[in-house]
Amino acid sequence: MTDLHGLLAGYVADGALPGAVALLAHGDRVEVTAVGSADLAGTAPMARDSIFRIASLTKPITAAALLMLVEDGVLGLYDPIGPWLPELAEPVVVRAPTSPIEDVVPANRPITVYDLLTSTAGWGFASDFGLPAVQRLVPVQRDGREVQSFPDLDTWLAELAEVPLVHQPGAGWLYDTCSALQGALIARAAGGSLPDFLAERLCAPLGMTDTAFEVPADRRDRFTSLYKADPEGDLRLADPPDGQWSTRPAFPLGSGGLAGTVDDWLAFARMLLAGGTAADGRRLLSTESVRLMTTDHTSPAQREMGRLFLRGQGWGMGGSVDIARTDEWNVPGRYGWVGGTGTSAYLVPAAGTVAILFTQVGVDSPAPLDWLHDFWRYAARA
Repeated sequence: MTDLHGLLAGYVADGALPGAVALLAHGDRVEVTAVGSADLAGTAPMARDSIFRIASLTKPITAAALLMLVEDGVLGLYDPIGPWLPELAEPVVVRAPTSPIEDVVPANRPITVYDLLTSTAGWGFASDFGLPAVQRLVPVQRDGREVQSFPDLDTWLAELAEVPLVHQPGAGWLYDTCSALQGALIARAAGGSLPDFLAERLCAPLGMTDTAFEVPADRRDRFTSLYKADPEGDLRLADPPDGQWSTRPAFPLGSGGLAGTVDDWLAFARMLLAGGTAADGRRLLSTESVRLMTTDHTSPAQREMGRLFLRGQGWGMGGSVDIARTDEWNVPGRYGWVGGTGTSAYLVPAAGTVAILFTQVGVDSPAPLDWLHDFWRYAARA
């Protein structure tokens, strides 16, 4: 088997990736490799401290932050969200997932904090994007990689309130929207902003110095360009370093708006592996909250609903949990997720390992590409 650098360098050489940074950790032993360039022009070599848009790898961080508010007693795990998000206090639900959006019934109970954390509130993307209620959600949910396309929090919640739920609260697993709602709930319940809460309660204690919803000018020399592949496979620029992450967005997305480095995400992962404790011994989360995050909360029927996204996996809080060994890298209990900007990060609590791969090529399908499969295979054998 080739080494990690050679594996990723091959994908840079054939034009699939401009560059990548990968990190494997097992206890204090850390292997890091950086290949290629921060952009197609080759203006800067990729480096360990290169900054990437981490997309949906934001989700576990947001879930951890919301659980902090639960531990603070500000929110109860099974409390209705209505007192904090009154726009969503009385949702309606399509009579059946395939029903027209006009054919609705009242929700049979309020949406709870737990529903948001487990992605079962009733809003989100389904395996069948053709469902009428999902189609109605698309222009509201938008593309999370276009962070400046979202209106402010209050406007977005008002827009979402006009969209019927696909399932009754707690009944069905749907992707993405609940993580954005977690961020909204944090902002409202904390009486501030999601960026400020994350910075104070998670990023500063963990030393995640480059993780934020914007990249300031003095760090953009380390910020990678984002690309998308066209139908012919050629890469085109989707966002430059001075683009959408150069200013804080109107609605910072708890579902996917953060930028950061591999070492920042490693610090977060190590906190989870340590049962909620930072490297300096400070407790940030209880062991019970970490257990909730990394335990599957889905039923077989819900996993079938989410089969486009969940492949041998269930869903914890903020990330997937492997439950079937469908491939050699699917270790039962492995927790993490992937991002639509070409990122991936997983930890295996039983083994104490972390595997992180950051690239800057966006993907438009939940199905992993060859380079991601090869990285996961390498990590499983390392």
